[in-house]
Amino acid sequence: MESSSQPPPPPPTGGDPSEEGAAPELPRLTVTQVEQMKVEGRIADIYRVLFEAPPSTKSVMLELWRDSHAEYLTNGLRHLGPSFHGLDANRPWLCYWMVHGLALLDETLDDDLENDIVDFLSRCQDKQGGYGGGPGQLPHLATSYAAVNTLVTIGSERALSSIKRDNLYKFMLQMKDKSGAFRMHDGGEIDVRACYTAISVASLVNILDADLAKGVGNYIASCQTYEGGIAGEPYAEAHGGYTFCGLAAMVLLNEVEKLDLPSLIDWVAFRQGVECGFQGRTNKLVDGCYSFWQGAAIALAQKLMTIVDKQSKPSYSSKLSSVGDACGTSSSGLASEKSSSLDYAKFGFDFVKQSNQTGPLFHNIALQQYILLCTQVLEGGLRDKPGKNRDHYHSCYCLSGLSVSQYSAMTDSDSCPLPQHMLGPYSNLLEPIHPLYNVVLDKYDEAHDFFRENDQM
Repeated sequence: MESSSQPPPPPPTGGDPSEEGAAPELPRLTVTQVEQMKVEGRIADIYRVLFEAPPSTKSVMLELWRDSHAEYLTNGLRHLGPSFHGLDANRPWLCYWMVHGLALLDETLDDDLENDIVDFLSRCQDKQGGYGGGPGQLPHLATSYAAVNTLVTIGSERALSSIKRDNLYKFMLQMKDKSGAFRMHDGGEIDVRACYTAISVASLVNILDADLAKGVGNYIASCQTYEGGIAGEPYAEAHGGYTFCGLAAMVLLNEVEKLDLPSLIDWVAFRQGVECGFQGRTNKLVDGCYSFWQGAAIALAQKLMTIVDKQSKPSYSSKLSSVGDACGTSSSGLASEKSSSLDYAKFGFDFVKQSNQTGPLFHNIALQQYILLCTQVLEGGLRDKPGKNRDHYHSCYCLSGLSVSQYSAMTDSDSCPLPQHMLGPYSNLLEPIHPLYNVVLDKYDEAHDFFRENDQM
């Protein structure tokens, strides 16, 4: 007879698949996987309604709500509530997001509002050069970019003349680091964003020269990662915003051959997922703002296919290694000692006049579908994704991405998109942008002429 004091058998573990009859334990989902599934589910529900709707309903669903967006952006320029106190150091950005969004919609500001914005940005301009986040605040390259882009978009002689270019140039030289890169502000961080904002502004107002350009291309090239995208700084993670900034700056510097363009294109193209929009980094959620940051980066590549084809040849890598970085050649083949004679403003002007050398390298219709169905808010404004709130930042960059996708299939830079290149009614068509600066193309042309003529006086 067994002793009654014998201990009971241990409970089953339930996790050993070798035990007969035991079910294998399923792997636990990460927080990212759970959030991804939720987002995919919300978006699938929206797309299912579209696909099951009759043609007349589909046309309405795919309409850009221009009037609502224009009202939302205009109201923001006139008054923002107390909840925006946290953005006190970003006030030039708020101006840019709203003014640029309205320009994309082909909406004009009344004279009083334009003058108020010019006056405000003049108060943000530091006496020593550059623009701060508000009157009396430290000058900063990012807010200088936002302020200059806003003034270029307004486009009046008063707006353009308000930019103190001599002081702005001195400020940029002070932000120049010995590595060749730029820091965002006095004592601030050094990264690709700082390089782009400095180079973009300097090119746009025609003050870019060899002293500002020196070493920037090498720094940006050092930030390209093994994935192909560009990180904010060396050895960091590839990111959509930095990839656009790095690529655009390299085009403006005429040093784009220093990047591995085939791997960059691959990385950007694979950031467009099943949701039809773009994610900013690998294994991150879709976000409407990357409609521009990633969409514009790959749209730039459509004008660079000659270089892409050259780099794709097996012989290219061996030639590159034999030449080395010491020669300092640019994508035009000019030696570094000749850089002082380069007309840097011409690179941005000539680039946008080039025709695309290939069709879209991303699914441009799918991106339009994501923007129109998943980011629009009925009351006006656009958002990150379904379930998020509208804001002026996403309104600006969703509309910018929509413009990029609408014009990406054009082969002739002077033509208009065909109806088959657009989703929804043709009234959805936005103004074209200059993809290197993200300002409306007509406004860029006017500013280019203004600053060139002023330099010749």
